[in-house]
Amino acid sequence: MKVVRFFLGILLIPFCVVATQTVRSLIVLAQPSSSGVIPPSAWALGGGFLLWLFIFFTLPRPARTYVLAHELTHVLWASMMGARVFHMSISKESGSVTLSKSNFLITLAPYFFPLYTVITIIGYYVLSIFLEVEAYYLCWLALVGLTWGFHFTFTISTLLQHQSDIHECGRLFSLAVVYLLNVLGIGLWVVIVSSVTLEQMVEFMQKNLGSFASLLWSELDPIIEKFRQ
Repeated sequence: MKVVRFFLGILLIPFCVVATQTVRSLIVLAQPSSSGVIPPSAWALGGGFLLWLFIFFTLPRPARTYVLAHELTHVLWASMMGARVFHMSISKESGSVTLSKSNFLITLAPYFFPLYTVITIIGYYVLSIFLEVEAYYLCWLALVGLTWGFHFTFTISTLLQHQSDIHECGRLFSLAVVYLLNVLGIGLWVVIVSSVTLEQMVEFMQKNLGSFASLLWSELDPIIEKFRQ
């Protein structure tokens, strides 16, 4: 299984490249006009992210809060996929969950699914059903940026350590999946805070994937022809 996932990891690398090119194109497209006016939504989202970076590097890190999110994300994805949860333990340094079954999405979910950010987004739209929350839109975006920064920094720091989740799924495959889904998440944030649309994001993905495939074929075609001779 690990050999299969190793080759799957290799196959995912082109998609990681395409996703990176797509996000780069979205950022270029979302740049302000010659007037240099940056949308307030971008300031709010970026400000929340920068605030978290300041907290992360200057104050004691809330490790237990991250461990809680990590294990709850395992539980959430396991529940969505029909697994039963038998036991969960949380400590300041580590946590564990005992499940009736698992797969790579359940195992890797904490590294690409920002639980606190999702809770923040859902909370805002639920409250909007009952309350007038439009006045707090920028504060909400700042909180989205802060919680996503929490996810980003702790994900990087944990990946730099030995993680049983990563070892279980294979390092190359795990890192490719985590990178790909996080980059796509960044693309969605660009869509949220700018005039760029989701349709444009999909179009860039298709265009970049086609360009990459053409480039790859131009490199492989002479080799294939050589073997045919």
